[in-house]
Amino acid sequence: MTELKKDWKSMLAELENKLAEVFTKKLPALPENFKETIVKYGPYLALIGIIFSLSALLPLFGIGAAIAPLAVLSGVNNGFSFIFPLIIGIAMIILEAIAIPGLFKRQMKAWKLMFYISLIGGISSLLELDLGGLIIGLGISWYILFQIKNYYK
Repeated sequence: MTELKKDWKSMLAELENKLAEVFTKKLPALPENFKETIVKYGPYLALIGIIFSLSALLPLFGIGAAIAPLAVLSGVNNGFSFIFPLIIGIAMIILEAIAIPGLFKRQMKAWKLMFYISLIGGISSLLELDLGGLIIGLGISWYILFQIKNYYK
């Protein structure tokens, strides 16, 4: 009895290939000048996004330090629903900060980091049962990401 084992990299590569087919071949393409504008100013927008995200998360650290033990004591569900988005948000900010230099240099590894950030956001939306954010957020982010993918090497 053979068991099919796929490692994470091959699964992500397969998902990326399927999504690329959908978002580049089956949907209408963005105009080239719009794609160039996104690639040119995207790193600056990501930097602004990090700053705003940090300013939103920093107060939560203070509040979170006081509330987290009480939230966990009030029930696993309450503690999880408070701490999980905070941890996911921090992880996404860190990955985005790591991707910024590569976005300026138009490196493929930075594009992949942005793709992974979108996956993490999608998983977070799914676990929080935010189906609107999941469908609309992932759809828009993947559409833009796959439209500009060929600008990164």
